[in-house]
Amino acid sequence: MNENIQFLQAFLKNPGTVGSITPSSPELARRMVAGLRPDENNVLLELGVGTGAITKFVQEIVPNESSYLGIELDRDLVRTLKKNYPDMKIVRGNALEAADIHRRSGFGKVGTIICCLPFVSMPNEVGEGILQEIDKFMQQGCIFRTFQYAHGYYFPSAIKLREFMRDRYGKSKRSPLIVKNVPPAYTLTWSTK
Repeated sequence: MNENIQFLQAFLKNPGTVGSITPSSPELARRMVAGLRPDENNVLLELGVGTGAITKFVQEIVPNESSYLGIELDRDLVRTLKKNYPDMKIVRGNALEAADIHRRSGFGKVGTIICCLPFVSMPNEVGEGILQEIDKFMQQGCIFRTFQYAHGYYFPSAIKLREFMRDRYGKSKRSPLIVKNVPPAYTLTWSTK
């Protein structure tokens, strides 16, 4: 099935867990993985894999199966992802349980989190719970990278995410606006390494 159609179907099925009607562009995906070097002792954790628009580029930098763990909530998307990325460990699960899912995987320490979750459209308590999960990895030394759409950059939930991370890990490194994405977006990166 066409990636754009599948993404739109996922959005229509549950707009609270899918933040856009189109997958991330190659330009945004490249920016999300820029400079990352995962390995078995520096696992890349992707939260909200979606259709794999970013995973496609993650696959190019992951040296082996033990260096990547993807978590996606939507059952149909996971089924397609497993077909499209058979060498990538992608599990159906909730980001609210990310630390437990990682522990059960038996993989090494998470060194990078790529987060594609729509904090702007999810309920506050869910967003806060996911930030607490992310915090567990950050306390162990980690890079956290996410993106925010330009039109939603000053929404209360977007500001809340940035304040939560800034208060714990300092100011983010923000990319220039990525205009070749629908909608245009910034990447934001925090590091405790």
